[in-house]
Amino acid sequence: MIYLTLFLSFFRIGIFSFGGGLAMLPLIFQTVAQFGYMSQEEFTNLVALSQVTPGPVAVNAATYIGFDFAGLPGAVCATFGVALPSFLLIITAMKFLDKFNENKGIEAAFTGIRPATVGLIAAAAVFVGQSALLDDTVKLLEGIQLIPCLVFLATVILAAKFKMSPVKIIIIMAAVGVIFCS
Repeated sequence: MIYLTLFLSFFRIGIFSFGGGLAMLPLIFQTVAQFGYMSQEEFTNLVALSQVTPGPVAVNAATYIGFDFAGLPGAVCATFGVALPSFLLIITAMKFLDKFNENKGIEAAFTGIRPATVGLIAAAAVFVGQSALLDDTVKLLEGIQLIPCLVFLATVILAAKFKMSPVKIIIIMAAVGVIFCS
């Protein structure tokens, strides 16, 4: 039964999420929290791991969660569940793309979907940021952790201003974490 639950849970995530893996993160967390699979801190670690391993974030997250709770068959079920809707939607869209290319309704739908996708990515950033930058305390200003906040700020500057490779940034910040947080 766990295999079917994993497949259906991640199929639902895959079919109702637009904008890539980062936009899927809030729905993935809701799902894992609903079933009691992992805590917010464990999920934040999962997001970090999914970001540094090759492949799409949502597929990596589904594979990890499926494997963690039901071994290799669970990983296959969750991964297949999250990937299948995209495959089906792309195949369907390709059949009808030429017919709807200039459709005003389709254009209007994408006008609404684009900012919603950015909002979902921002929600994922807030969610992950809470766990990565703050202690578990209730009071915001008392819970801020200095080193993670400085790492966050340095990452933004290195990526946006200096256009440094994400791989280099991850290696540098991992070293900073080892040096200052050990």
